[in-house]
Amino acid sequence: MKPNLMRPGQPLLLPAKSAFIWSSLFAALLLDLLPFGRVLWMPDFLAVALVFWSIHQPRRIGLTVAFIGGLCLDVQHASLLGQHALAYSALVYVAIMIHRHILWFSLPWQTVQLFPLFLAAHGIIIGLRLIGGAAFPGWPLLLAPAFEALLWPVATALLLLPQRRAPNPDQNRPL
Repeated sequence: MKPNLMRPGQPLLLPAKSAFIWSSLFAALLLDLLPFGRVLWMPDFLAVALVFWSIHQPRRIGLTVAFIGGLCLDVQHASLLGQHALAYSALVYVAIMIHRHILWFSLPWQTVQLFPLFLAAHGIIIGLRLIGGAAFPGWPLLLAPAFEALLWPVATALLLLPQRRAPNPDQNRPL
């Protein structure tokens, strides 16, 4: 009996180009750097992009990228240096650990399974802030991981779009 390596109905994808991976991470970082008045419930776009690429391309995106991205956000937000770096490193580590497992599920179930991951990352950030002496920011902060989980299907559709097209479209090739 032959082992089934792909989920039924899953399309074949082209390899992701490095330039696209890095540009999407940079765009997510720029979205996080926009001054939205630091609204507590705003989703962390860089966290979503890091988890996406850690699940879909675990050999290309690692802990170093997550740590450097976290340091950039810590410097820009003038927060405790290393809190985002630690949270992103933990986020990427767990995402790489579960990347084979998570891809077997449908997109809605992936969203459900990634919610605790995003919640834990925000828990690390809040825990480090509280240890540093800051006040509790409030309960609206719990909306951010929910919005990040809800962004997962959108991120999947947008970031897999360049990989879905055929390299040389032809009527005689079914793939």
